This record gives sequence, C-alpha cells and structure tokens, in this order.
Amino acid sequence: MQLQSDQLLQRLKPLFQENFEKFGELGAAVSVWENGKPIIDLYGGFRDVHREKRWTADTHVLVWSATKGIGSACVLHALQEHKIDITQCAAEFWPDFAQAGKEKITLAQLLSHQAGLCALDRRVDVLDYDAVIRALEAQKPLWPPGTAHGYHARTFGFLLDELVRRIARKALSDYWQENFAEPLNLDFWIGLPERENVRVATMYAAKSGKFGTANPSCGEPSEPKQFYTDLVTPGTLARKTFTSPYGLHVISKMNEAAIRVHPIVSFGGIGSASGLAKFYSMLANDGKFDGQTFFSEKAIAWMTTTLADGMDRVFQIPTAFSAGFMKDPRDATRRMFGPSFEAFGHPGAGGSHAFADPENKIAFAYAMNQMEQSLLPTNKSLRLVDAIRKPFGDAQRADVRRGKCLATFQAAFFRQQSARSRWCVSTPSGCAMACRRCLRNRA
Repeated sequence: MQLQSDQLLQRLKPLFQENFEKFGELGAAVSVWENGKPIIDLYGGFRDVHREKRWTADTHVLVWSATKGIGSACVLHALQEHKIDITQCAAEFWPDFAQAGKEKITLAQLLSHQAGLCALDRRVDVLDYDAVIRALEAQKPLWPPGTAHGYHARTFGFLLDELVRRIARKALSDYWQENFAEPLNLDFWIGLPERENVRVATMYAAKSGKFGTANPSCGEPSEPKQFYTDLVTPGTLARKTFTSPYGLHVISKMNEAAIRVHPIVSFGGIGSASGLAKFYSMLANDGKFDGQTFFSEKAIAWMTTTLADGMDRVFQIPTAFSAGFMKDPRDATRRMFGPSFEAFGHPGAGGSHAFADPENKIAFAYAMNQMEQSLLPTNKSLRLVDAIRKPFGDAQRADVRRGKCLATFQAAFFRQQSARSRWCVSTPSGCAMACRRCLRNRA
C-alpha cells in the first residue's frame, strides 16, 4: 500500500500547524520518507525564543537520545563487517569489561539495556571519556544481566562508542561519518564541526509544570509521576541513572559551541529532521539506498527483533528494546512507532522522535527546539505518526485476523540457526509479531 503525498500533506499539515498554535512549539520540522524517497518535509517557527531567526529547510537541532539509534546502527554495522554475532560476549572484544562479574554479558544484553550498567558508583565527568570507560569496566551490574532491563540514559553511548573503538579501531563519531553520513550525504553529526554552528537552533528547556503527553485524552505525562519524583530524589535508581556520569544537566550548556563539538553518543547528536529520516529510510528499505547495501538481512533482523520487553526498572513503565533500538512493548496502549511490529527507532528528550518501519518501507523523523518535560515521544509527534498510519491500519488489522505468527528469530539466533528460520511458525497464540511480511514468507 502506497502513501499518497498530497493526501498525506492534507492530514499532516494542519496537525503540524496546531503544534505551534495550540501546543507551544517554537521551531520544528517533520520528514516522512517512503520507498527510499522523501514524500513530506514540513518545517516552521523559529530557531530562537526572540523569534528573529526563522527555522529553514537546512536548520539543524540537537535531538538528544535519538542519537542512540545512530550509535547503535554504527555498532551493528561494525559487528556485521567483522562477522561478529550479538550472542557473543562483550568481553571477547573488550577484555577489561570482564571485571566485577561482567564476563558473561552478551552483546545482545548490552545493546538491549539488560546489562545492569545504567548507573555508576564512581563519580566521573560526562566529558571525561577515559574516566567513564574505566568506571564502566569497574562497575558491578545493578541486577543480574539478562534478568531485567532498564534504560541506560547516559552510560549507553559510552558502551556503544567503546565497542566500536575496540572492534573497528576508531571512534564511533568517525565511524558514523565515514560509513553513513558522507556516503548518504546526511546532515547529522555526533560532534558538531565549528562551521555548522550557524545553522543550529537554540534548545530551550521545558517550561515549568509543562509535561509532554502521549495520551491527549487524559493529559497524563509519558512517564509516571513516580518517575519524576525519583528523578529528583537522591539515591533512587532514576536519579543515579540520569546523573551518572555527571555534567551537562543544564539545558543551556548544550547550546555552547564548545560543548556541541564533543562526540557525546548518548545525547549529543545534531542534525536535521530530513537527514535523520533519510538514514532511517535506508534502514526501512532492507539496509539499502540508491544502489548501495549498508546492512545485511541479518543485521536488519537484529534491529527489528525484540530482545527485552516488560517493566523498565528506570522508567517504571513497560518498554521494549531490540539490539540498540527502542520498540513498542507488546501491550502498548499508544504505539510510538506506528502499526507495524517490525518498526524500531529511538526518541529524544523533550519531543524529538525517529523510526523506521521496514514492513511498509516508511521512515519518520520529528525534531524541535522547545522541549517538553518528557523523555518519550509526546502528542506533538505521535499525532503525526497516527495520521501517517491511517492507510495501513485496516490492512494490518486484517493480517492479525488472518492468523498470528510466532516470531521465532529471537530464539533462533540464540540457537544459531540460519536466517531462513527467523520468520515464523504458524500458531494461533503467543505472537510477538503480526505482519504481512511473515505471512508472505509462510506462503
């Protein structure tokens, strides 16, 4: 089923305008791609609170944790190129990581936030890369790895970066530029060059008491109130997770050129919504773009297959992760990534959002500079996602009625079976995915 550009524009443009008129957006952009081509690019508002600099087609902005998706893709690409499987232990490539009971942590566990390394006992500066790595090496897992998951807000990017350095012998920011940003001509940096600062929008902290909502009918914040209470309570897991490594807790610091230049993989990526959507479009199209193949079928399966699903020890709500990417939990009441169970991506604090939908060959990105008090996607972007998914809803509900499938890839790769076994075994219950692609492969 194809999206019709003119019809999609009629649905998205009024919603995008309402973000400014009703929901307090300052400057923002949304980009939608299908089948490797851009079909919608909207932008508006201002780059600054004084409303002197208009948001233009080439405006860049900080996307916070949406950077984690970029970093994860770099790790998976390095694993693919060096013929490493995610069932292998991280310590095989990073020997000092084996300290404090971490010798059996697999790459799959580390990439899906199951390693129990979301907070550090040592007090180290987020800008001191070597000190953070030494602290991670010495850190004892906060729970038995593989038994639970919890969002690694700050440490995750350092884990990704060090894996790329150990495997590919270069920093992740350089790996990104050489393997993706330059070949695909993407306006996205992890560590912003000085010359690009003139195009970057100023980021503004959430206004006091203004929570971003995922459910407009009730106005509740995306995360539970207890999470926000814990976030400011010393000694809680949430507090420790979001303050270690420490530093750069004041939003305005992220607007300084001297800070933007640092390659902070956890939350420092800067670029355009169209650049982010273009990258996810490549992922949505089997890892291929304009005649080039960037990812194998196996690597894309790492991205689409859920490895952790359930109550998140940090967010205190159900979350789900594949190898480095966020996915919708199986019982999600409001889907962040559209109707497909294959979709994956990563949001950023305050409202930025990006994902790929390989089943429908769609990519989406939303970026803005007036933050809301939310770490997960809010109604500003989710209304746009809902508007995109309308043409697909009925067809995909029909797929579910026709018979669910059992997504066996997760078990299959742990048994090191061939990629051909990954799609499905017919069963009326216990389904982790319900998609036409699976049914098509069964036929």
